[in-house]
Amino acid sequence: MDHAAYLGFIPPFLAITLALVTKDVIFSVFLGIASGALIHAGGDPFAALIHVTDLLADKVADEWNIRIFLFCGLLGGLVGLLARAGSARAFGQWTTHFIRGRRSAQLFAWIFGLLIFIDDYFNSLAVGSVMRPITDRRQVSRAKLAYILDSTAAPICIIAPISSWVVTVISQIRQSSGFAELGIGEMSFFVNLIPYNLYALFTLLMVVMIAATNRDFGPMAESERLAGEGVMLYNAERYGSAPGEMNVHQEARGAAWYDMVLPVAVLLAACTVAFPVTSHLALEPGQTIGLIDAFRTADASKALFYGIIFSLVVIYLYFLARRILTLKLASESIIEGIKSMVPALVILMLAWTIGHIISKPLSEGGLGLPPYIDQLIRANAFPLWLLPLCVFLISCLIAFSTGTSWGTFGIMIPITLPRAISLATAQGFDADGVMHTACISVAAVLSGAVFGDHSSPISDTTILSSAGGGCPHLEHVTTQFPYALFVALCAAVGIVVGGYTLNPWAAFGSTLVVFFPAFFIITRKGPEGGGAGGMSWRRKKEMD
Repeated sequence: MDHAAYLGFIPPFLAITLALVTKDVIFSVFLGIASGALIHAGGDPFAALIHVTDLLADKVADEWNIRIFLFCGLLGGLVGLLARAGSARAFGQWTTHFIRGRRSAQLFAWIFGLLIFIDDYFNSLAVGSVMRPITDRRQVSRAKLAYILDSTAAPICIIAPISSWVVTVISQIRQSSGFAELGIGEMSFFVNLIPYNLYALFTLLMVVMIAATNRDFGPMAESERLAGEGVMLYNAERYGSAPGEMNVHQEARGAAWYDMVLPVAVLLAACTVAFPVTSHLALEPGQTIGLIDAFRTADASKALFYGIIFSLVVIYLYFLARRILTLKLASESIIEGIKSMVPALVILMLAWTIGHIISKPLSEGGLGLPPYIDQLIRANAFPLWLLPLCVFLISCLIAFSTGTSWGTFGIMIPITLPRAISLATAQGFDADGVMHTACISVAAVLSGAVFGDHSSPISDTTILSSAGGGCPHLEHVTTQFPYALFVALCAAVGIVVGGYTLNPWAAFGSTLVVFFPAFFIITRKGPEGGGAGGMSWRRKKEMD
């Protein structure tokens, strides 16, 4: 036995509960890590302390993690450069020509998020850096911006044909027992999953509905009311400080709207080009690779790190050449921007560590919660039509507890795919029936994993969406969870129908039938503010 059984639930439960009670994410997640280390050490506090410090160092020293860590910090430096140069302010003023209210600001953020489908980290931080001055000006709460960022990060990455997420999913599908019997390529199989991936599809629809109708519910409605009335964009008293928030004491003058557009275009182009470049750099001499395969096999951490380094150098020199910033001001702004990201980086480091404690087996320093859940799954037999719902719920639980959707893919797809094929074959289904059973079951895993990643306080995507939106992490988690849960419940209805009918259109249509009336029942109209004078919250904050 390489797991701690039910004790593996203690660290995530403790971290999430304490975070909601104390409003201190860093303290709460650290206590969750400490509790897991104490369980692993058999109650020895000294051994637990050593284990925690070693894990923290190992997580930061990991090649993938350190590149993502540096990418986030340097992107904060780039945002600081744009803020000090005044380009963010100039771009916000320019957008008044076509973004005239809260609705259009939110829809613009949604569209921009759909375009950045290569990587979820890049999506949350890049779109957030562009949209924050625009949504601030239109009195859209930071919580709403963070929600839009989070809802167009994982959900779009898991249905786009080319993304770092799809590579992971395809690799798990290809290696799963019984997949070869389906007689279909892994990419074709993935495309067949898309109409069954109800949580991702309806999360994207939910953003459009919220933005277009100006309707909200739960804690988000209160955050939007405060922003729309010009009181505050985020509630620091209730939820703590916002990551990525900078005090720009000396803003340069003379910047134009294109001084924001050009740097963002450089960043997007540099990171996009860097994805296939990393694949080509990894080839042996004489080897060749196609462009699509180069994107699929790219190392996202290297691509993002190369892209931000190149972009920061080019944009730094650009602002000096334009004489918008002096050498001293440009350097100070980068440092200020990196400093603003420190709280988010600390939370990210702790999230990686608690993820290790929860998910890794006892032999690797963790508590083995996923293997324990795997054991529970194998010990129970499910009716075939309920299999998709069962794997959806279990995937939700694993991803929410561990904060990782990729880890959930690795655990659940190799279990689910062969089981779905064997059950369908045993019940006499034809080839088409077996295929649809496999599709709805694997898609249910993807939906559950994305829901858990979307709603978990210790998910790295959730943390980076808070940073990208400049929203206190707990405010983002608290306001987003009811929305994520609503979509998950609607998707569960469609998954049950899909499991029974094995028809993607029946699954999608039944979810749609539940979604629309329920949406208008539980939501209510929000503030209509967002005019050009929508910065009164600053004056209110200064007066307070």
